[in-house]
Amino acid sequence: MFETNTDPALPRVPQPQGDYVPASCQPRVPCSALVFTAGMTPRRDGVLTVTGLVGAEVSVAAAAQAAGLAARNALSAAAGAAGGVKHLRALLRLSVFIACAEGFTDLSKVADGASAALAAALPELGAPARTAIGVRALPGGAPVEVELTAAYGRHASDKENPV
Repeated sequence: MFETNTDPALPRVPQPQGDYVPASCQPRVPCSALVFTAGMTPRRDGVLTVTGLVGAEVSVAAAAQAAGLAARNALSAAAGAAGGVKHLRALLRLSVFIACAEGFTDLSKVADGASAALAAALPELGAPARTAIGVRALPGGAPVEVELTAAYGRHASDKENPV
């Protein structure tokens, strides 16, 4: 079941821009589970903050900033699906898709914006494994799209909503 994230340090959970949910939880064992987010683009209140190809219309710095926003949106979705940020235990996997001009190879510099945003938001969850992938186009002309996989679990003392 999807819950609204109430953590004031995170943006509101982004509303889907297509036929998907922002995040889903898949129980693995009684004390922990995984949450998988959908691809998140750099949106505020449902509106893309930047569009275009990285290395053409969008600079590396602007793309890294956009990746940070997309990562925070993904983190917000994961926290909402897990029942709150307090239930997140570890960031496991981060995939950063970058819509880029032909010949653009600074993919890691763009993805660093997503990694930095996650590290700043919840350093105690550790750094996830990461992939940076150059692609031809992304939804709505977004320059970046981020997917996040995290582990979550509730404390034994949390009698509400046990996993």
